[in-house]
Amino acid sequence: MLRRLLIRDFVLVDRLELDFRAGFGALTGETGAGKSILLDALSLLLGERADAAMVRHGCDKADLSAEFELADAAPARNWLAEQDLAGDDDSLALLRRVIDSAGRSRAYVNGIAATATQLRELGDLLADIHGQHAHQALLRPDAQRQLLDAHAGLTLQARELAAYYREWQSARRTREAAEQDQAGLAREREMLEFQVRELTALAFVPSEWEALNQEQARLSNAAELQQGAAAALDIVSEGDTPLAAEAERLAARLHELSAYDDALKPMAELISEAAIRLEEAGHELRRYSDRVDLDPARLAEVDGRIGDVLGLSRKYRVQPEELPDLLSDLAVRLTAIGESGDPVKLAELEEKARKTYDGAAQKLSKLRAAAAAELAAAVTSAMQDLAMSGGRFEIALVPEAAGSANGNERIEFQVAANPSQPLRALAKVASGGELSRIGLAIQVITSQSQSVPTLIFDEVDVGIGGGVAEVVGRRLRELGAHRQVLCVTHLPQVAAQANWQWRVSKHTEGDVTRSQLVELDDAGRVEEIARMLGGVKITDTTRSHAAELLGLSR
Repeated sequence: MLRRLLIRDFVLVDRLELDFRAGFGALTGETGAGKSILLDALSLLLGERADAAMVRHGCDKADLSAEFELADAAPARNWLAEQDLAGDDDSLALLRRVIDSAGRSRAYVNGIAATATQLRELGDLLADIHGQHAHQALLRPDAQRQLLDAHAGLTLQARELAAYYREWQSARRTREAAEQDQAGLAREREMLEFQVRELTALAFVPSEWEALNQEQARLSNAAELQQGAAAALDIVSEGDTPLAAEAERLAARLHELSAYDDALKPMAELISEAAIRLEEAGHELRRYSDRVDLDPARLAEVDGRIGDVLGLSRKYRVQPEELPDLLSDLAVRLTAIGESGDPVKLAELEEKARKTYDGAAQKLSKLRAAAAAELAAAVTSAMQDLAMSGGRFEIALVPEAAGSANGNERIEFQVAANPSQPLRALAKVASGGELSRIGLAIQVITSQSQSVPTLIFDEVDVGIGGGVAEVVGRRLRELGAHRQVLCVTHLPQVAAQANWQWRVSKHTEGDVTRSQLVELDDAGRVEEIARMLGGVKITDTTRSHAAELLGLSR
């Protein structure tokens, strides 16, 4: 549940720190005082889009923070752990949003930078806000379907069904395309088969390319290599004055002289080692000369192999080393063409995808039908207490023969406001007042089935009054026994049912306008509810009536 909210430089608020309690809380005040600012701040912390206009005039940034207390088995705890966003105390979720004057925003969860998407995902687990226009949204078929699925816990199944439908339709389009372009596929397959044969016959591997070039360079320069090796051998060990022999004689002479001066010993040893190295070099040069010989036939063979590789690399416009990868890609494409070009096989794949969709759609339809009956009965019962005695509410599952991503049926909310009226689509028969009452009943009932710990209602009681408003207040109070409920309201009958109440007011000092929020004690609640009952002039009678409302609610 929401424990604390801190707002700095947001719209008309310079600084506001609020501590929330459990149960049902009412937020009241004159129209335009800024009651919705509190909910706007919460919406931003729960992932709504930010706007530069939200920063208080003359300030660099708006800074919003909220602290939520998490129950032991709360889904939000698991989500935070999975996202590596859990804090030192896993019983708390600390949300922060900073918006600068340019409209840029930064989000944090437990002090760790988070994305707007992560904030929305976490927000969906922490609080549910029912806005002022929620009733109008109920007129849309997609909203009706989503509400039913959410109430029945079928949102995940609905998403899976949509994925099955897309797979089915993709298989259908592939099969139709193959049937329409058999000639084109045949030409492509023939070309691919030739290319694969040609590259397979080359039998080329990337490591071969470097070896071929090295061998070609050696064979092409064999004569020069022989001449160079022979000249080096003559100088080192086989000439008239070979270096190796000269080095040996020089080393021996220095060893003799070192008898007179030890300083010559290191130099004698170095030259002796050089003589040994020169002798070894002579042996290696001799063996090299024996190996290197002219082989025109092998040179022609290597030149031909290189020509074949270069010819195909130019033909396919790739580097020689890339030819094996090209062969692999062409073989994969040929296999795919073989499968996609077979209408019979494609029809089998399409049928398999359709059956998967049908099975999931039929299962979802059964679950929706059961949930629709239960929800309709609950809303019908609630209508009897909302000045719609004898009214009925039904949820029709209208079949759609072809099926869709949403299933085999279209969800339609139907209502009969009076016993004598037939059931008709909610969008066609409900008046503004009836829609408000039905919509509020649906929201309260569906909220009871959700696991979100905090429920927020923003003036959803518009269009009702009198005894109906009192019933609505009682329903919200009952809901507050199990969840934290916040409600922005203009109705004294609703506010009187709250466990606690805040009043929002707006004050202007010079050119600066600020919104202020005050928690009301018993006396303050009497005055505020009296204002809501009586308008500008509050009389003792109005106060008495307000006190009576508060007494009845308790």
